[in-house]
Amino acid sequence: MQTKSLKNDEYPPSEDTFFIVENIENEKGNYALDVGSGSGYLTKLLAENFSFVVGTDINFDVLKNQTYKTENLVCCSGSEALKIKFNFIVCNLPYLATDKIIDVATDGGAEGFEIPKKIFDSVVCNMAENGKFVFVTSSLSNYQKLIDYAQKLGLKTRIMAKKKLFFEELILVETTW
Repeated sequence: MQTKSLKNDEYPPSEDTFFIVENIENEKGNYALDVGSGSGYLTKLLAENFSFVVGTDINFDVLKNQTYKTENLVCCSGSEALKIKFNFIVCNLPYLATDKIIDVATDGGAEGFEIPKKIFDSVVCNMAENGKFVFVTSSLSNYQKLIDYAQKLGLKTRIMAKKKLFFEELILVETTW
């Protein structure tokens, strides 16, 4: 996974983004949400297969200057500002285990769990009945704790795919009601 030096930079599509794409490019439906839209890469992909797509990001400057321009962007943490139920939600979580949150695009806090937990708490309110929430995490974080937390929220979980990289293993998880 690529790391950045400045917290206000856009997180460009990287290995984890492309790994998500490989596994969701055939998803189709009515309403989709990309939490942590960043560059807009995943949001733009979703717009090809869904009738209505929203991208959220905590960083207004990143949304304003997206490389992959998309519509329906909301500046908020997770999806807390939205009152829509989505059939499909995707998030390239900030999953790195860090003592401090310096880069909101990559730093997940203690065990890589603190920030993803907040995202999960907001996303479950936006999942439609029979909806899916797909997220990527890493062997460098406590990904089992994330899976356990999703199950505690009442979601069914399954590991969709794993991908070994030089220094970590990416784990793509699907959660459903």
